[in-house]
Amino acid sequence: MIGFYDYTVILTYIGFASGMAGMFCAATRHLRLAVFFLAFSGLCDMFDGKIARTKKNRTEDEKSFGIQIDSLCDMVCFGVLPVLICYKLGMRHVYSMVILVLYGLAGVIRLGYFNVMEAKRQAETSENRKYYQGLPITSMAIALPLLFVVSPLLPGHQAFLVILHILVAAVGILFVTDFKLRKLTTKELFLLVAVVAAAVAVIVFVWRSWWSFLHFYKR
Repeated sequence: MIGFYDYTVILTYIGFASGMAGMFCAATRHLRLAVFFLAFSGLCDMFDGKIARTKKNRTEDEKSFGIQIDSLCDMVCFGVLPVLICYKLGMRHVYSMVILVLYGLAGVIRLGYFNVMEAKRQAETSENRKYYQGLPITSMAIALPLLFVVSPLLPGHQAFLVILHILVAAVGILFVTDFKLRKLTTKELFLLVAVVAAAVAVIVFVWRSWWSFLHFYKR
């Protein structure tokens, strides 16, 4: 078979499968599970690069494949899946869909640019990247679940939709904004994972009652 199937890419494949599962759930209006799979894909993405770098004898083809497959999976998990979730949540007006299209386009541009620059960087140095250029596309796997977790504190569904529109637009703009964002240390990464895991636990075990309170299933 063509492709690579060693342990350096297995977590990327798992994250992709989670993103696809989230799309199936969103399409069938099982939105609570869709958000869970979005967050789980984010957790996989946090560690796939670290796992890949543990293999010291990777060939140039394996490194290049890792860059490409990671970005392709990211577009599905953190580009298409959030768009589908947000559409199902109520972003269905013309201006809403314009925001969603621009969010997706910004994600494609960011990932394409990253592939070019990362391949160039790896050809010049073997050092690990210390900064992101712009906001990583994976950020939506943190921002969207956290918004859902705090949604019961909002006055109603309309307020949630307003914040959702602002969030999607802001994150999309930051994808292609030229600024440096320091990569998290190992301790900071574990703290972030703990926060996301807590949010996922709330979504899975508590959010059903909140979801009913906000009447999202009636939208």
